[in-house]
Amino acid sequence: MTVYGFHASHEQVHPSELVAAVVRAEEAGFEAAMCSDHFSPWSARQGESGFAWAWLGAAMQATALPFGVVTAPGQRYHPAITAQAIGTLAAMYPGRFWAALGSGEASNEHITGGGWPRKDVRNARLLECAGVIRALLAGEEVSHDGLVTVDRARLWTRPETPPPLVGAAVSAETARWCAGWADGLITVNAPHDHLRRVIGEYRDAGGRGKVCLQVHLSWAETEDEALAIAHHQWRSNVFPPPVCWDVETAEVFDAISEHVTPQAVAKAVYVSADPGRHAAWLAELAALGFDEVYLHHVGREQSAFIDAFGEKVLPRLEGNPS
Repeated sequence: MTVYGFHASHEQVHPSELVAAVVRAEEAGFEAAMCSDHFSPWSARQGESGFAWAWLGAAMQATALPFGVVTAPGQRYHPAITAQAIGTLAAMYPGRFWAALGSGEASNEHITGGGWPRKDVRNARLLECAGVIRALLAGEEVSHDGLVTVDRARLWTRPETPPPLVGAAVSAETARWCAGWADGLITVNAPHDHLRRVIGEYRDAGGRGKVCLQVHLSWAETEDEALAIAHHQWRSNVFPPPVCWDVETAEVFDAISEHVTPQAVAKAVYVSADPGRHAAWLAELAALGFDEVYLHHVGREQSAFIDAFGEKVLPRLEGNPS
C-alpha cells in the first residue's frame, strides 16, 4: 500500500509554522513527513530557509510520524557532520528517520566559497560521502582522503539500527547510478513515462528499498486562486537541470523566471480546486510503483490545504486508512 506523506518546505514557511503544520497533517491523516534542507529559497517571494536539522528534532518530538530529509553532504556539510546529525535523530527516534543524499544545488552550496564542481565531480564526491556516512553509522572509525577528507572520525552516539540512506535522483541515469549504493530512491513529479523510466532503471540495476516521490501541487477554493498561488510561489522552480543545479541566488532565479507564465507553471505543478482531481492524480502516480508519495502544496499557507486534503483527498486514496 502506498504511504501518503506531507512535505515541509523550509524555503516557504517559517519553522515554527511548519511544526504546527506537520502536527496538523498528522491529525488530518497524513502517514509520514519529509522536509527540504536549504540554505536559500528558490525565490525571494518564498522568503524563508530554516535549518532543517534543528527543525527535525522539534517536529519528530511533536508527532509520531516517520520523517525523511533530502540533504547534500560534501560541501556545505562535511559528511561526518551529516552522519552525526543522522545518527542522533535516528538514536532519539528509532525506526522513524531516513535521509536522502543528493549532489546538491549551487544556490545552497556556493556559500562556502569553494567553487561549484562539475556534475560528474559532484556525483563522485557524493559517493565518497555516502560511504563515509554509512561507515560512521556502522560504528567504524573513519579516515578518508579524496574529494572529501576525514581524519579519525567516530560517532559516539548512534542508533542500534542505521537508518536508510536513500538516493535522490531526477534523471533515469542518476537513478541507475543510485542503485549501486542507496537503500531506496526519491524523485520529483514529472511526466509518467519519465517516472516509469526512473523507477525501471533503479530496479533493473538492482536498486533495493522503497521508491518515493515528492509531488508539487497547488490547491485553493477556486481554480484561479490555485493557479495564482502556483505562479507566485513556484515559477522559479520550472527550470530543468542544469539550470536548477547551477543558479546561485534567489535573485537570479527571480530574474530568469520573470516571464514564466502561469500556464508554464501548471505543467510542473498539479493545479486544481477540485479535490477529486487531485486524488485521481495521486492515485495515478502511486500506480506507477511508488511506495511513498509526499504532497507539497506550493503555497505558503498550509492549514487550509491540510484540512481539505485530510477530509476530501486522503480518504479517496486506496490503502489510506483515513
